[in-house]
Order: sequence, then C-alpha cells, then structure tokens
Amino acid sequence: MGKSICYGLGMARKPRIEFEGALYHVITRGNQRQQIFNATEDYERYLKILEDYKLRYDFLIYAYILMENHVHLLMETKEVPLSKILQGINQRYTMYFNRRYATVGHLFQGRYKAMLCERDSYLLSLVKYIHMNPVRLGRAKSPAAYPWSSHRSYIGQTRGRGIADCEPVLKTFGEHRRKALRAYREYIEEKGMLRREDVYATVDQRIVGDERFVEEVKKRTGRSVVPGKRRYLYTLPEIAKAVEEMYAVSLKQLRSKGRGEESGRGRRLISLVAKEYGYKGQAVAEYLWRDPSVITRYLEEENRLGSEVENVHAKLIENRNKQV
Repeated sequence: MGKSICYGLGMARKPRIEFEGALYHVITRGNQRQQIFNATEDYERYLKILEDYKLRYDFLIYAYILMENHVHLLMETKEVPLSKILQGINQRYTMYFNRRYATVGHLFQGRYKAMLCERDSYLLSLVKYIHMNPVRLGRAKSPAAYPWSSHRSYIGQTRGRGIADCEPVLKTFGEHRRKALRAYREYIEEKGMLRREDVYATVDQRIVGDERFVEEVKKRTGRSVVPGKRRYLYTLPEIAKAVEEMYAVSLKQLRSKGRGEESGRGRRLISLVAKEYGYKGQAVAEYLWRDPSVITRYLEEENRLGSEVENVHAKLIENRNKQV
C-alpha cells in the first residue's frame, strides 16, 4: 500500500485527534513490558470485554491480535470517541487481571499508542501487518496457527462469536465472497508487507498518511498539525490513478496475477515513477501485491520506458492541477 510522509518526532505528547469515521491503529502494551495474558482464560476474557464494548459503543474492528504483552487493534470509531472506548476496555480488563492474580496497580502503560490512518492506502496493509505479527515475532509458523487474532475470522475458522468486521475488507478483494476469501489468502501469503518503521512513521506523532490526508484532517477537526519535511510529492494511489487513466487498466488488473501486456507495462511504470518520488521497492511491492524481487526487475527497465515515465509525470501534474 501507500507510504506516509515521515516527519521528525518531538518528545511532547500531542492531544488525540478524534472524529466520527476515523481509522485508528491502536497498540496497548503491558506496563514495563509485563505480560498481560498468562492463560487461555485471560485471552478469552479480553475478547469478551472487547465484544461487550463493541456492542455498547458501536465501533468497528477490522483486525486485532492479542500477544503476551501487547494488543493491536485496527478500529473505526463512530459517535463515541476512541479515548472513552479504550479507557473502558483497559480499566475493565485491569480489574479482572488484578482480581485473578491478586495484584494491584497499573497493568497497561500509561498511554496507549493510537495512530490515525489513511484508509485507502493503509487498511489492507495494516490488516496484514497485524495478522502477521506472531509469525514476525516467531510465535507461530503461519497466521492461521495463532488462535488470538482476527485472521481466523477472515478465513472462516472462528469458533463461537466473531468480533472482527471482515466484510468491508474482503469486499476490497471482490464482490463474490469465495473469490474474495481466496484473494485475501493469497495476499496474506505473498511476500512483502509494511516494515515496522513504516507502521510507526507518523506525521506530528499522530497521523499515518500522505500530505493530502493531513490537510483533510486539519480541515475536518480544526486541529493544528506541525508540518515538516515532505517525503513524498505524490501518493502511490495518485501514481496508480495516472497510469490507470493513461492505459485504461484498472488497479484490480494491476494487482492481479494476469500477465497481460498493459497490466505489465502499468506495473513497471508505477514502479519507475514511484522510485523517482522516493518510494522504496518494498512499499511499491506491497501496494501492487508483488514480490519485491519483481519490482527490482521492473526498475532495471528504466531506459526502455523513459519517455512513458515522463508522460506519467505530466499526467500527475495535470491531475493535481484539476484539484486545486
């Protein structure tokens, strides 16, 4: 998927940016890295609490994973702000934990991390990042082998209640559920995903997204966002759109396994143009659902497609001017 503008991080804490329909990647950690789940019953209780608050406050959960000492949640809020939701969940689980293990005091770090994320560029990437967490950390050989995440809900192996809102994500892979499930599995199994440093690369410590998304947040909330050095002039979706319009090839075709001439040319052009705007091959591979080695091969063809690359640059400028 797309990348964020990476700005320098200051030390002062910023107030939460909260509004209806916001997408957040939330990370809650145990105080001083202590374990917050010691037994199966602990994981089950946390999920029950999560389910209760989901019913009470009507928010969406696109992905979750519970690890020994931390939790990842990919959430969309509605009327109830994120701070109220997380306060309730954490307090209730802490009370349970302290009663069960005869402990006192704080279970979680004083301040959870919540990053406001650009949906179009990051939703799928973050679902994959979260579901691959136990594999990345050596806790499981595959995401399906780890029982305490929403991945099993996506592949139809959930026992009992399903907390995750899978349908909006699966629909991005196609309208027919069976095909969407197959495409989701393939996406998870493909090499390449967001790196940890990309997940935590934020604008003003709070926002993961491109420059336009930052401006939208500022307009919508009226909050100031500290600008910084811009890393990317155009987003990957903007580059892809320019190629789509020029070659009449859809993003779905570009991401498919098809070997058509126009699709192949489109992928090469996206890779070459993205490189000139500072994107790494890994980020382009994630966006196009390709192995990074494929993108590396595309980048070696720069001389052959030089004139067409310039045409894409011109199209990007034309599209941006239309929006001004």
